[in-house]
Amino acid sequence: MKKTHFENAKVFKAFCDETRLMVLSLLQSGEKCACVLLEKVSVSQPTLSHHMKILVDSGIVTARKEGKWTYYSISKPGSKMATKLLRELTTATIDETDVIVEECCR
Repeated sequence: MKKTHFENAKVFKAFCDETRLMVLSLLQSGEKCACVLLEKVSVSQPTLSHHMKILVDSGIVTARKEGKWTYYSISKPGSKMATKLLRELTTATIDETDVIVEECCR
């Protein structure tokens, strides 16, 4: 099933913030507890929670509860989906020999 533009926008929203990019960079080395992320990114707990919700909602990051702590990691399927989406959106699908140039704005 093809994702909607709204769902696709969630993926790009996850990548368009410096703090979220920092979190993704930290998660590249493996799963991290929210307390570790909180210490490394130097934001308040509510702010980190907001960023993590966006990352999890995008499908790029997964969350796992253990007791009172939440552990985050990069989702392999989510990462593949984001890569595929970017490739699809930036690949021309029309054969340039079939393009009819319309005169406009003249």
